[in-house]
Amino acid sequence: MRLPAKACVTVCLLLTAAVGCADEDGAAPRPTATAAPAGTRPSATPQPPDPVSIPGLVAREHHGFGLRLGTVLARTDAYTSYAITYEANGLTISGLLNIPEGDGPFPALVLAHGYIDPAVYTTGRGLTREQDLLARNGYAVLHTDYRNHARSDDDPGNDVGLRLGYTEDVIAAVKALRSAGRPEIDGERIGLLGRSMGGGVVYNTLVVAPGLVDAAVVYAPVSGRPAENIDRFQRPDGDPVVAEIEAAHGTPESDPEFWREVSPLTYVDRVTEPLLIHHGTADDTCPPKWSRQTAAAFEAAGKDVRLDTYPGEGHTFSFRWRDSMDTTMEFFDRHLT
Repeated sequence: MRLPAKACVTVCLLLTAAVGCADEDGAAPRPTATAAPAGTRPSATPQPPDPVSIPGLVAREHHGFGLRLGTVLARTDAYTSYAITYEANGLTISGLLNIPEGDGPFPALVLAHGYIDPAVYTTGRGLTREQDLLARNGYAVLHTDYRNHARSDDDPGNDVGLRLGYTEDVIAAVKALRSAGRPEIDGERIGLLGRSMGGGVVYNTLVVAPGLVDAAVVYAPVSGRPAENIDRFQRPDGDPVVAEIEAAHGTPESDPEFWREVSPLTYVDRVTEPLLIHHGTADDTCPPKWSRQTAAAFEAAGKDVRLDTYPGEGHTFSFRWRDSMDTTMEFFDRHLT
C-alpha cells in the first residue's frame, strides 16, 4: 500500500456559483469600501450581503458535525466503504466513506462530484474510480452526495440559489470529519478533490473558507463565471430554471454586481491553499479556456496554482487518468502535513 509521507505533506448543468465580471484572462478586482468624507454622515446604513453570493456565504456561520457510519457498502482487501450521513447547516447530507485497512490515522479527502441528475443519482456516483484508488493509497475518502441527492435532505431553493448549498455541504463535510473523533481519520490533514461541477464547488470552498483544508485538486472544472455555465449547459436546453434565476437575480446586463459577487474569481485574494487543476485539451464539455482563465486569476492574485493540460484527453479522462491521479496523490502527499 502506498501511504502519503507523514513528513511532507463531474455532463455539467450549473455551477454552484461562480462567475462575475472578471477580465477574460484574470480576476476582477475585489470591491472595496469607499469611506465617506470626514465630517459627513454615511448616506445609507450598510446592508448585509445577499445570501446568494460569495460574501453571503462568507458571512454565514457554517456547521458540520454528526458524522455517522451506517451500512457497509463494500469490503475490499484495502478498505471498507460505509454509507454515511452528517449534518450541514440544518440539513442531513448522505454520502460514503472509505476507510483504509491498517494503522491510522489516515489523511482525509472530501470528494465533490460533477452534475448528475438528482432524479437518477445514487450514493457515491461520479467519482468511483477516484474513491477506490485514493483509499487503496492510504486516504480516508468522504464522497458527499450533496443536498437534494440520494438520501440527503431536500433544499427546494437550491437551484435558483445557483446551488451554493453544495458549497455549504462540502464545508460541512470537512468540519464533520474534523469533529468525528474517529481514530482512523486524521482531522488535521484534509484535502478537497472535485470534478466538473464539483470543481466549481471546490473553487467556492477555497474562497469562502480559507484555511479549512490543506490543498485542493480539480478535474475538468466548470467556468468560474456562472453566466457562462448557464449559457452553455442550461439555456440551450430551455431549462425553465434559467428564467427563475433571472427573475430572482437579474441578468449579467441588468445586475452585473450580483453576478460579480457570486463569482469565486472576484475573491481569489482570500485563497490560502495550493490548487492543482487538471484539464484535457479535447474536453468538449467544459472548454479548457475556462481553466486557463481561472489559473490566470489565481496567478494574478499571487496564489499557488498549477494547471496541467493533457493533449487529446476529453472531459472524463481515459488514457491519462492514472497519470493524472499519480500527480494528484503526489500533490496531496506534499501538502497534507
